[in-house]
Amino acid sequence: MSPIFMALLLISGWGIFAYSAYRRWNLMMIGAPEDRSDRGFERIRVTIDDGLKQLRMRRYPLAGAAHMMIFAGFMVLLPRTLILWGRGFDGDFDLFWLGSDHVVGRVYGLAKDVFAVLVIIGTLVFLYFRLVRRLERLTQNIEALVILFIILAMMVADVVYDGASMVQMTRAEGAALAFHGWEPVGSVAQYCVNVLPDGGVTFVRHLGFWTHSALVLIFLNLLPYSKHLHVITGIPNIYTQNLKSPGRLAPLIDIEGKIEREETLGIKRIDQFSWKSILDFYTCTECGRCSDFCPATNTGKKLSPKHFTIDLRNFLYKNETALVADKARAGAGGNGDATGQGEDASSKTGDDGNPPEHRKDLVDGVIDPEVLWACTTCRACEQECPVFISYVDKIVDMRRYLVQERGEFPRELETAFRGLETTGNPWSYPADDRANWAEGLDIPTLAEMPDADVIFWSGCMPSFDERAKRVTRATVELMKKAGVKFAILGNEETCTGDPARRAGNEYLFQTFAKQNVETLGKYGADKKKIVTSCPHCFNTLANEYPDFGGHYDVVHHTQLLAELVKSGKLTPTKSIDKRVAYHDSCYLGRHNNEYDAPRAVLEAIPGLTILEPKETRDRGMCCGAGGAQMFKEEEPGDERINERRADQLLETNPDAVASNCPFCMRMLTDGLAAKNKEEVETLDVAELLREAVGD
Repeated sequence: MSPIFMALLLISGWGIFAYSAYRRWNLMMIGAPEDRSDRGFERIRVTIDDGLKQLRMRRYPLAGAAHMMIFAGFMVLLPRTLILWGRGFDGDFDLFWLGSDHVVGRVYGLAKDVFAVLVIIGTLVFLYFRLVRRLERLTQNIEALVILFIILAMMVADVVYDGASMVQMTRAEGAALAFHGWEPVGSVAQYCVNVLPDGGVTFVRHLGFWTHSALVLIFLNLLPYSKHLHVITGIPNIYTQNLKSPGRLAPLIDIEGKIEREETLGIKRIDQFSWKSILDFYTCTECGRCSDFCPATNTGKKLSPKHFTIDLRNFLYKNETALVADKARAGAGGNGDATGQGEDASSKTGDDGNPPEHRKDLVDGVIDPEVLWACTTCRACEQECPVFISYVDKIVDMRRYLVQERGEFPRELETAFRGLETTGNPWSYPADDRANWAEGLDIPTLAEMPDADVIFWSGCMPSFDERAKRVTRATVELMKKAGVKFAILGNEETCTGDPARRAGNEYLFQTFAKQNVETLGKYGADKKKIVTSCPHCFNTLANEYPDFGGHYDVVHHTQLLAELVKSGKLTPTKSIDKRVAYHDSCYLGRHNNEYDAPRAVLEAIPGLTILEPKETRDRGMCCGAGGAQMFKEEEPGDERINERRADQLLETNPDAVASNCPFCMRMLTDGLAAKNKEEVETLDVAELLREAVGD
């Protein structure tokens, strides 16, 4: 017991931590405001599931189990640390009923010992990953090892302290050593410590006590300056995660006004990210799960979601003083502008005539443009992140700046943008040809049948691409067979704007959104059902048009077909003897959590064998077309994404590959051709059902 030393330890430890936390808070607050206080009960639920239960951690079983051991151990051992700090002032201190003379204390003693061992096991697992297996997804540095050895030392010190305390008590009473069932680990330790003389026992007891008491504070003060800051920010980041559809990108508000006020369109500087984005940067654990499943990373592109986040975080930390000073000046009414509102702060220059480093463009200055253009927006990274960091919104926001401010984008996108602007589709097909796919099917337009129950939204590729037209025709033939009362917009339909938005051309996207919402409103679409065979159209209509006043009941064609089969309105009777590997599209799967409907349709077809590749459902690999990649050349790498996906599907030895997206179908067809497997058909779920239903 040393009250003065303990007081100095606690005051200095907590004081330094308070200063560090204050710095991190101030730096986070340079970000733009963002409201994440809605849907409080749902936020509590997801925090319990993914913060406390750590459900997403379990996607990597061994690492997940090890992390849960350490996390649970820290929760259980927190009272123990408080007890030890208290004993620095009073050697008999016990917290509430946690003394060994109370039943609650004895139960806690058992739990403490068990979880101390579990923490040791979990720590050893992570040391194994870093020192023996040396997992590529992990950032190998001394910092992580120091933290792990601190955790290990804290647990060992606690056990040694217990063992030495038992020996001292036994010798003072003149009794023999005895095993204490409520403190089994400490009991084992006492037999090891008992070989020491009295002075040695006292030294070991003090060593264990002060090692544990001090290391907790040392650990606490390392957190704000390391990747382990997630120990503090992880649960808040999970609580403040985006609860809206992951398929929705937040719109740029008042684009015309921003242009008039000369504000930045998109993210140009680090201080234009929101405070929540900065919290994301803080919370990155550098575990590499995001990059493990990134199709760009896995095919040798420059993009690594992990390093994208780390690079932005490092730049933020490097320029902390200047960024916080700018925010303070702005708050005091000065000319500094930390949010990108009003005067463009990047126009301010240093002595050399250039903007100071913290005001320079992130693109080129921190993030290579090639990194941004390699993203397929598939959300594999976000699906894997255990602390719910978002990546797609940040990448698209930086694309928005490149496209709308600097006019810099892959040259192939210029053709797509021009086509969208002039003909309403990215291939520049004549707008008057949009409904030609329906010739001979006797399909009414909404102008002809405004009381239709269902609007069939064909989409650009299903309307113009010859291969995709076959899927469109199969879908409407099935709807007619089922007696669905539907109509099409015909030449009144135009692109939803998805490729423009994902490519960063937000202005063009909003033009389409407003036009389509007006057209659909003319026909009372909010009281009808909209069916589309393109997951990208589905996602945009369902999740992004509400921001522009368009609230619709949107279903993907596989969802409708599954419903029609289940209700008996469609009955597949013809047997199809094929082995079919099923590919999940990202925009129906990870963006909208629909995996079962397409499989339900396939399962209803007699004779069909459904094959699941190893990479399937929410771990299925992107085809490579999302994020406007369909309309540009793929970034250089070791392999094309669609060819890697083709290899994964071919591992199942299929006769055909089934998908639910026209983009996926095109990419997989090309991927199979590159592998000299043209004999493996690519078919849509609707085509297989159409064949099975027969005439």
